[in-house]
Amino acid sequence: MGNRLWVTRRVFKRLGFTRRLLMASVSTGLVSGVIIAGPVGAAQDEQTNVQNLPAIEVVAPPPAPRRAPSRTPARSASSAKPNNRLYVYPTSPGTGRGLEVDKVPSAINAVDANQIKRTGSLNVTDALRDNIAGINITEVTGNPFQPDVEFRGFVASPVTGTPQGLAVYQNGVRINEAFSDAVNWDLIPTAAIRSVTLVTNNPAFGLNALGGAINLQMKDGFTYQGAELDVMGGSFGRMQGSAQWGKQVDKNYGVYAALEGLHDSGFRNFSQSDVRRFYGDVGYKAGDSEFHANMGLAKNDFGASATVPAELLDNYWGATYTTPQTTSNRVGYLNLTGKVDATPTWTLEGTAHVRRYEQKLVDGNPTDVQECAIAGLLCFGDDTTPANGTNGLQLGNPFATGTILGEIDRSSIRSTTFGVSGQATNTDQLFGHDNRFVMGATYDASVTRYNATAEIGSIGENYVVSGSGVFLGATGSPDPVAGPVSLRTVNQYNGLYAMDTFNVTDAFAVTGGGRFNVARISLEDQLGTALNGDHTFTRFNPVIGGTYKITPELTAYAGYSEANRVPTPLELGCSDPARPCLIAAFLVSDPPLKQVVSKTVEAGLRGTRELNIGSLGWKIGGFRATNYDDIVAIPVPDRTGFGYFSNVGRTRRQGLEAEVNIKSPTLQFQASYAFVDARFLDALTIGSNSPFADGDGNIQVSPGNQLPAIPRHRVKVGVDYAVTDVWKVGGNAIFVSSQYLVGDESNQYAKLPSYTVFNLHTSYQVMKNLQIYGRVDNVFDKRYATYGQFFDREALPNFTTGADFNDPRSLSPARPRAFYAGMRVTF
Repeated sequence: MGNRLWVTRRVFKRLGFTRRLLMASVSTGLVSGVIIAGPVGAAQDEQTNVQNLPAIEVVAPPPAPRRAPSRTPARSASSAKPNNRLYVYPTSPGTGRGLEVDKVPSAINAVDANQIKRTGSLNVTDALRDNIAGINITEVTGNPFQPDVEFRGFVASPVTGTPQGLAVYQNGVRINEAFSDAVNWDLIPTAAIRSVTLVTNNPAFGLNALGGAINLQMKDGFTYQGAELDVMGGSFGRMQGSAQWGKQVDKNYGVYAALEGLHDSGFRNFSQSDVRRFYGDVGYKAGDSEFHANMGLAKNDFGASATVPAELLDNYWGATYTTPQTTSNRVGYLNLTGKVDATPTWTLEGTAHVRRYEQKLVDGNPTDVQECAIAGLLCFGDDTTPANGTNGLQLGNPFATGTILGEIDRSSIRSTTFGVSGQATNTDQLFGHDNRFVMGATYDASVTRYNATAEIGSIGENYVVSGSGVFLGATGSPDPVAGPVSLRTVNQYNGLYAMDTFNVTDAFAVTGGGRFNVARISLEDQLGTALNGDHTFTRFNPVIGGTYKITPELTAYAGYSEANRVPTPLELGCSDPARPCLIAAFLVSDPPLKQVVSKTVEAGLRGTRELNIGSLGWKIGGFRATNYDDIVAIPVPDRTGFGYFSNVGRTRRQGLEAEVNIKSPTLQFQASYAFVDARFLDALTIGSNSPFADGDGNIQVSPGNQLPAIPRHRVKVGVDYAVTDVWKVGGNAIFVSSQYLVGDESNQYAKLPSYTVFNLHTSYQVMKNLQIYGRVDNVFDKRYATYGQFFDREALPNFTTGADFNDPRSLSPARPRAFYAGMRVTF
């Protein structure tokens, strides 16, 4: 997708640099597809390379004889086609002058626009799952557009309250939401993505980059020119469409816009999805300077059905357990970016951004409100503790005796974020050796208003909670629970980073540097003073690593780094085990948490080779990341939805990633394997609804117990074959091994079973500008769950049997077999 990115760089002084650039251009060979297509046309899917990184065209001088100094340098022919292509990889949030892939002391993982298009999905997470070995997707919310993305045991999730371990950037701007660091994948305009890189072992990306940073670069009018319409429909009422258009106006201006819309009824009750997104960019180029203004809007609504008891799924795969459960997300943002080549060796760039985010959640749940021993009154937790209303007085019972009670929890988040950043890159030689130095600074400030209420209601036999207009207030002792919440939070994040890559020899490069983070989080209770707090966290995170080109086709790398994440306002407002919160509805005054520090080491080999059947690319690498003062969400047994956040000591994630692919004009093949071993390193006691919990509802976690919800093995195989010049067929298979259920941190219960799912797709080029395509997901209609947890079996009866639930598992069912067909038109 999109045109070539032609960026002319200075004439390199060393005559041998031409060979090194050629090696750089084939050094990774790890994943398919780079955006180097010509003008937008119907066949651009074919025009990919073994790389999928944005290329920088480099003009290198010919090895002219010394006796002919009057020969015109190659650089003077500015209109000539460059004779080398340098593939670069981001090592900092900025967009200018990435590092040559041969010099990156960490794993290389990337996805391009063609790979995203091949999925036929408006979820960028589907392309990440299919093409990056270590990534696993779970539908914790029960909605495919709000998945958890897990990589190396670290998570980027849209679920408020999930401890986040991945940073996500869009055009150099961090988009983890301010209140909980959550990542709303549904707000990302998928059709407008130019490339996605997953940067590991690098603290320059700031907070939350414990397991890495997902860096999205978007299209503009200089990199994408033409127009495209794409419509698709199929199973479960799926209807989706996207349109994008880009144009370069003379030599100075570029304009790009993308519009997406989708409706999906879902295969489960109440699980509909409506997605509406827009993205636009206006760019200006003059000489060595480039400036962009881009903006985005999204308005999405979901019926997120969450997990459901396994016994209900045995009866009906589309079952739900307590509704309503809806999510409404709104976002609007404006980013201004500028990049100037101040000298042939200095690049300066800066960004300024503003983002407005709003989320509304409506969540039907069981409740701890019950009838009192004294008729006509409501109690909380037992039949004697008063359940108070918002006026502080005990609630009367408006329901008939014997009514099964529930509650509808409503919460809203409204955040406004402003930030600026600056970065400078220098490529002057140091002591006669090639050197690349980057330094930068960032500042982000966010103001969030959070509100939550709970309405008491009744639950019918279809697990639908019907409201009564009676709202719960703060209860009294001995087990106080905060009632309505109105909280204002202010986040201020500052970062200062520097990194240097020094070429000791042509084959050996060393990278070193670090980032200093300062985070201040203020909480201001709008209903009292209990939630007030002011917390400051500081941390310097170093990085050191190196690469060595053993042969022209083989590169070794190794590196060590540290990263940190600070407690979010939500976590700081809910960290007292004696006063649990209804996550994330009720907050209470709590003790402070420590920041999480992760120390990571990784090493590996990567290379390419030209074979008779095509280009072979491969990689293999290992990693170990140890978290100190890790933060975990701990549920309170027998109190549905209640829990608290706590530092639990050390945890460790280590593993292996391997991948091989073959690329040719007719065949694309990719196979990968990832092993992730995630464990607790310290003993702890936590609450759980596990059948093995003691009389107090606790389980004992021992050093060496595996972290739940992290499968140890992932195998992925994909193939695409061009039967003719116009007809392609392909498919992929994904195997995910068994995993422990959330709540089984002591590893005593049976694991959630492994699964293998097969998908097929095909496309036919009817004419130059018209393509039809189709796909079948879950070809063999495999019934499997991607996520599981324990639940309170006594909170509600099993209405299908009239008795209590026996199976303690609550699961997130995967989508059954689905058929889709679409049409793509280019202009």
